Amino acid sequence: MTSETITADAAGTWKLGDLSVNRLGLGAMRLTGSAAFHHGTPSDRRQAIAVLHRAIELGVNHIDTAAFYFSALRSANELINTALAPYADDLVIATKVGPFRDWTGEWGTSARPEDLRGHVEENLRQLGRDHLDVVYLRRMRQDSIADHFGALAELREAGLIRHLGLSAVRPRHLAEAQTIAPVVSVQNRYALDHPDELLRICGEQGIAYVPFYAVAGDAGEHGATANHDTEVLAIARAHGASPAQIRIAWTLHQGPHLLAIPGTGNPDHLAENVAAGVIPLTDDELARLNSLHTRAG
Repeated sequence: MTSETITADAAGTWKLGDLSVNRLGLGAMRLTGSAAFHHGTPSDRRQAIAVLHRAIELGVNHIDTAAFYFSALRSANELINTALAPYADDLVIATKVGPFRDWTGEWGTSARPEDLRGHVEENLRQLGRDHLDVVYLRRMRQDSIADHFGALAELREAGLIRHLGLSAVRPRHLAEAQTIAPVVSVQNRYALDHPDELLRICGEQGIAYVPFYAVAGDAGEHGATANHDTEVLAIARAHGASPAQIRIAWTLHQGPHLLAIPGTGNPDHLAENVAAGVIPLTDDELARLNSLHTRAG
């Protein structure tokens, strides 16, 4: 098989509540520009829409987005709506609320619990939907998330949200939320060079774990890292793959509950990301990469 024929289901599936998704999905952050938010330059609109069309062709049925994913000229939610509506029945769109950017693109005051309905409704409007499949509460430094998560739980009961998740949290926040409503997924920063104990906890509880910046590494919102360890480069050469593909493959090997959402604004890179789901890392290669990960912790 080539990267043009490998589809997202080759990496396996997992369930977000009652919604089955392929473990290899798409993060929408990079659809809007060469780097996230107000960094970099706005994307070419036709190419961004082409990425979304190609994602569906390659079997991607899990897209992660947010209303605050926008650049000077592009909105991720608007691009998704334009490219993919009316949406396929099996397409799961996850979004997140909590952070806020004003019309200039600058970060504003984080949402209070009573603000979250407005955040949810903004995502609904932009996506052109009557309900949101999965909504993550993105914690913004607050010690307790009970009031914020409780507000989202009420919107779930009202039918605006189907399932709830958490982002940027610690184990105690997950436990706190679970006393209020079910949590189907956790989205935290996790990569070869960035460990997180919630990966194990989610696996033990059957909760999906969705890492962000798994490919970007230390570059974060500015794009994919160029700082690759020699072991990553050597393993990439052995497989005729890119370092980014090795990072994705290693990530998927960390547990069946792990859902990768690498982002890109390039259709060719998208196909490479999907193809990473079938790279057969050997036990020795995994051990070498795991050793890097352990040292990073």
